[in-house]
Amino acid sequence: MNLKTTFSVAAVVAASCAAGGAQATELEVTHWWTSGGEAAAAAELAKAFNATGNTWVDGAIAGSGGVARPIIVSRIIGGDPMGATQLNHGRQAEELIEAGLLQDLTEVAEAEGWADFVNPTSLLDSCTLDGKIYCVPVNIHSWEWMWLSHQAFEDAGVDVPADWNEFVAAAPALQEAGKVPLAMGGQGWQQNGAFGVLTYAIGGVDLWSQINADKDAEAAAGPEMGKIFEAAAAARELAKDSNVQDWNQATNLVITGQAGAQIMGDWAQGEFQVAGQVAGEDYTCLPGLGLNEIISTGGDAFYFPKLDDPAKTEAQLKLASTMISKQVQVAFNLKKGSLPVRGDIDLSAANDCMKKGLEILAAGGIVPTGDNVLTADTTGQMEDLQTEFWSDLSMTAEEAQARYADIISDAD
Repeated sequence: MNLKTTFSVAAVVAASCAAGGAQATELEVTHWWTSGGEAAAAAELAKAFNATGNTWVDGAIAGSGGVARPIIVSRIIGGDPMGATQLNHGRQAEELIEAGLLQDLTEVAEAEGWADFVNPTSLLDSCTLDGKIYCVPVNIHSWEWMWLSHQAFEDAGVDVPADWNEFVAAAPALQEAGKVPLAMGGQGWQQNGAFGVLTYAIGGVDLWSQINADKDAEAAAGPEMGKIFEAAAAARELAKDSNVQDWNQATNLVITGQAGAQIMGDWAQGEFQVAGQVAGEDYTCLPGLGLNEIISTGGDAFYFPKLDDPAKTEAQLKLASTMISKQVQVAFNLKKGSLPVRGDIDLSAANDCMKKGLEILAAGGIVPTGDNVLTADTTGQMEDLQTEFWSDLSMTAEEAQARYADIISDAD
């Protein structure tokens, strides 16, 4: 583990960190969970860690992951590492691992049998490089959802749509009622995420994988992908009056009935919960836009930079163990709106939307996420393209598709 002071991770896991214990220590934890629902979920992790006698020092970074990740990476590379940090498991941390800057969690994972209960196994695989585990997955987040406001559709005098096609058909009624049909924040990661959802829902899993996993530039430039760009152009038109920047501001438009719908990951559910809204009564969720009921199994994970301090290293391992424990998985994910990474816990308290996600997961309707198959550089190029496409209504679907195909042709 490349520590000046070595010790058995299994012993650390078994050891009690009672309040006031000799090894109790402060640990700075960086993350980008700053919306109401996200903050409530992060508080559950902090409470559980503090109960071990250690202290969670909150290092929330305002803004999206795209804002936070460069700051996090810069600190680690620059010699000012935090105790733990949120990242999306997948390829984002590859260079940090290869540089020897992140803690190897393999021994604690094996001691606790993570491989026996993490479901799907791809979550732990995404934390693994060269046979070693470098992160703890804390949830399953899926992008493939559309959230619909019952109030907005009632005000417009139309039924709540059952799928994307019905939503597009209902959009004129929403506009006549003074509603924004589709809420969309003005950030590339949101627009690129929505584009990916359209790809899965309309184009299907095989097309998505052919382009993103296999890097098939010919398919990216082909007629099937052309349909996706036409759908994105339609979505762009429906979202042109959103006039918000952050994702949770767009979610609030749906919560307050100012907008009909939002394409956003299941983390949006935490905002509905904080607002006191009830799934199935105040809002409807459509996995796969109601066209293709699948969910991706990306999500959040925590990595632990190497520290030259045995007490802090012990606290890091305790935090990793705490995050994946049964009790914390339930408390955290109920607040976050995400699904647990453990397949051995009771979630009878889950709401209708979480239950839909659990049913899809149990049925095996899971698909890969871009974080696992695309480099950060490729993802950044796609986000830049989507930002330009969604903000410049003069850019045609054909022009955007041609540039998209060029990005795929250069992707590794």
